[in-house]
Amino acid sequence: MPHWSDYSNGERIKILRGSELNQAALAELTGLSIATIQAAEQDKRLSLPTLLRIAGALGVDTSVVLGQQEPRRALGQDDRAMMRALSHAVHDTAAGAGLPAEAPTLAELDKVVRHAWELYWQGRYVEAGAVAGPLLRSAAARLHEQPAGDQAEAWGVVADAYRISAYVANLLGVRDLAYAAIGHAQRAAERAADELRAALVTSGRSWVYLRDARLDEALDLAERAAFDIEPRFSRASPEQLAVYGAHINFAAVVASRLGDKDRAGDYLSQSHATGARLGREFRAHGTLFGPVSATTQAVGVNVSLGQTGKALTLIESIHDTAVLSDAARHRYELDKAMAQADARLWDASLDTLESALRSAPHWARHQALPQVIMSKVGLASTTRLRRVVKLVDTGPGAVGLGRRRHLARP
Repeated sequence: MPHWSDYSNGERIKILRGSELNQAALAELTGLSIATIQAAEQDKRLSLPTLLRIAGALGVDTSVVLGQQEPRRALGQDDRAMMRALSHAVHDTAAGAGLPAEAPTLAELDKVVRHAWELYWQGRYVEAGAVAGPLLRSAAARLHEQPAGDQAEAWGVVADAYRISAYVANLLGVRDLAYAAIGHAQRAAERAADELRAALVTSGRSWVYLRDARLDEALDLAERAAFDIEPRFSRASPEQLAVYGAHINFAAVVASRLGDKDRAGDYLSQSHATGARLGREFRAHGTLFGPVSATTQAVGVNVSLGQTGKALTLIESIHDTAVLSDAARHRYELDKAMAQADARLWDASLDTLESALRSAPHWARHQALPQVIMSKVGLASTTRLRRVVKLVDTGPGAVGLGRRRHLARP
């Protein structure tokens, strides 16, 4: 099976374009002629301006087209249209341009923020991004209309809108936009004078670094975000505990990616203690944390560390995940399937994976883990495997598993 770098530039463009986007459509998206697209795909001519336009239209870095980096996913046409509008909103508002003539009230904006987070935690990322763009413009307009000295709350809404934009961009692999949006979110959070919101933005930047393989920097930021808001348990509010628990849990995730078992284990202990102190799942500032979150996320941490036995033991203790957000519940199912695959429980892994894919097909197509799991059970040629392969390959922008297995990153 060829590696991504084994294909030519033209072949990579064809694979990324997929069957849903023909050459004429790609030409229209890029503003290039069909002849130029044909020349690029036939490896006859690919100038730097052409490369930049094609990569932008396909929603990938130029390094992906050139074979220097493997794609994590292919963006569908709806994804690209949403990301283009979101990018315009992020950059326009940062420049003070493109603001609506009339600004909603802060109460109205707060409802939209909650709606956007709800879409995000349901795994409906394209819809969340479609809401985030107009939300950002409206929040910036409200800030502009607020009297001097009474802008802190408006800055907070702006910070939330930028953070949602960064999260959507990061999940869809549009890293430059994620960096820009989280940077604007940080500046807005500082002006909001809200330490919890500022810590959430710092943690968000850590997540962007994590997905960009800047692991040491990601861990430094994750730890800083958690330590800055570490509460005194005796008098901490549920909101403070929830935000802290989510942060320390994420620090465990980053430590596990670095293979630091001791540090990850220490953070997991603090996460479990925080969840126990809360006693239930609690939502605050667009995040959800509690005892079930602590345990299910610990499964993924132990899978990353190669501690399959610990992961399976935790799985046996988890009986009800209904209190989690949809995205968190689906992610747990993938971690569970991965643990089962690592333990060579092929049938159980495929059952779990198939269930997750069927219950959340739109969410799953933005995840790399299904392909990693399939690569582990790829030698088990069964009817169930073929059925799951079809689910993995379903959806806009999908490329065949035969070509995708080598694109997955463990």
